[in-house]
Amino acid sequence: QLRLTESGGGSVQAGGSLRLSCAASGYTDSPHCMGWFRQAPGQEREGVSAIDTDGDTSYVDSVKGRFTISRDNAENTLYLQMDNLKPEDTAIYSCAADLCSSSEIWLQYTWRPEVGFWGQGTQVTVSS
Repeated sequence: QLRLTESGGGSVQAGGSLRLSCAASGYTDSPHCMGWFRQAPGQEREGVSAIDTDGDTSYVDSVKGRFTISRDNAENTLYLQMDNLKPEDTAIYSCAADLCSSSEIWLQYTWRPEVGFWGQGTQVTVSS
């Protein structure tokens, strides 16, 4: 059973940076796709960024140029470097893993909150 544990959330002012980490354990093969999702109060969960085993990445338009996703397969850890944070980035950020054909297709079309493996989430708060 794959287990995902996020860390690195916190409170920052607009323009600041945070680095989220997601430690994966309890599996024998690297998940095809891993990604970050966020849910702000009163809003639906949305996909932020994903990466597949080929190293191909995908981002939602609102974070392109500010966020960078990476994965360290040796350390079984997924990262999200978030720079130039904005108040609208405030949300609970969760990491997830699932089978996929590509990070882009998973992030844009096929992910489902009831499918795959999910962490508990970490709060990110950006003040203006």
